[in-house]
Amino acid sequence: MLRTRLSGYLFLLILLLSFNSCKVGRFIYYNFADITDHKIFPSRPLQNEGSKFSFPTSPSGKSPKITQIENGKQVTFEKYLEDNNTVAFLIIKNDTIQYENYFKGYDKTSIVASFSMAKSVTSILIGCAIDDGLIKSVQEPVTNYLPEMKKNGFDKVTIEHLLQMTSGLDFNESYHNPFGDAATFYYGQTLRKDIPKMKLKRQPGLEFEYVSGNPQILGLILERALKGKTVTGYLQEKIWQPLGMEYDGSWSTDKKNNGLEKTFCCINARARDFAKIGRLYLKKGNWNGKQLISESWVKQSTKIDTVNGSSWRYQYQWWLPSKNGDFMAQGILGQYIYVNPAKNLIIVRLGTSVGNTNWRSAFTQIAEGY
Repeated sequence: MLRTRLSGYLFLLILLLSFNSCKVGRFIYYNFADITDHKIFPSRPLQNEGSKFSFPTSPSGKSPKITQIENGKQVTFEKYLEDNNTVAFLIIKNDTIQYENYFKGYDKTSIVASFSMAKSVTSILIGCAIDDGLIKSVQEPVTNYLPEMKKNGFDKVTIEHLLQMTSGLDFNESYHNPFGDAATFYYGQTLRKDIPKMKLKRQPGLEFEYVSGNPQILGLILERALKGKTVTGYLQEKIWQPLGMEYDGSWSTDKKNNGLEKTFCCINARARDFAKIGRLYLKKGNWNGKQLISESWVKQSTKIDTVNGSSWRYQYQWWLPSKNGDFMAQGILGQYIYVNPAKNLIIVRLGTSVGNTNWRSAFTQIAEGY
C-alpha cells in the first residue's frame, strides 16, 4: 500500500513538472542524451547537391598497434573498441583510410549525433563570417550583435572570450539536473529568449571554464550577423557542399518553426563526413586547392595560448590533447575528430559512451604507430 501510494505521488509530481515545463517533461521521458537524439529533435537539413569526395581505402590497411589488457590478457583492437562502447572508428593517413570498423549494428551510412563536436564547427563558421566581413573581429563585444545583453554586463565580453571559454558565464553544465542550464538549452524550445537572460559570475578574461552557454551565444551572434540566412544554410554553403559530403546531415534546432540551431551540440552526420571536417583543418583551411577558411583562423583556433585566462588545452572551441600540435573536436558521449598534422593523420571515433578508456591517450598512442 505504501509503495503504491509513493508511486502515485511520484507520478503526480512528474505530471505536474511536465505540465510546468516541457523541458523537464522531455528530460524525464528521454532520461539522458543519446547518439540517436537526432530522431527526437526538429532539425534543418544539410545537403550536398554537388560532387562527392571519398577517401580511398588502403588495400593493406591494418589494425593499430595498441596494447589493452583485460583480465590479465591482451585483447585485439576490435575487442578493445567494442568493449568501450564504440560504434564507429576511422583512421585516415595521407588522405587514405587505413582502418575503418563499425559495431553495435552501425555502418558507414549510420547517422550519429555530434554533441559538442558541433562547438568546433560553430567556431569554423565564426571564422568564415569574419572572412566574409559579416563579423569584424573576435575582439568585438557580444553586445555589438546582442545589444539586449548589455544590461547583464556582456558589453565587457568579447567574441574571443566566448571562443576560449573565458567569458565568466554563470552556467550550470550538469546534464543530470533537469532544472540546469544544460537541460534548458538541450531540451528547451526558447533559446532566443533564454540566451539574453544569462548572467556573468566573474569578470571575463580571468579563468577558463568549459560551459555550453558560450557557443550557444556564438550561435545567436552568428544568426544576427547572417541577417536572414540560417546557421545551417551557412554551414551548407561554406563547408558542407564544398567539402563534398557523401551523405545528407542535419542540425538540430530548439523548435520546429523558426527554430535556432543548437550550436553547442547536435550536428547529425556519418563518420566519413565528420572526418572531412578534420581534413579541412589538417590542410589549414584549404580544400583541394580552394581556401575555404583563412589559414590564419585555423592556426589561431588550434594554437596553445594561456593569455587572459585561456587554458593551453583549449582554444577557439577545439581541444588540444598535447603540446605537440595535435587537436580535436570532442563530444560528451565519446565523439571525436582527432587531427595530428605531424603524422598527416585523422581519427574519428563515435560511441554510445566514452567507455572505460582515455581516448586522448589512445589517439596519441595510435598516431605514434603510423
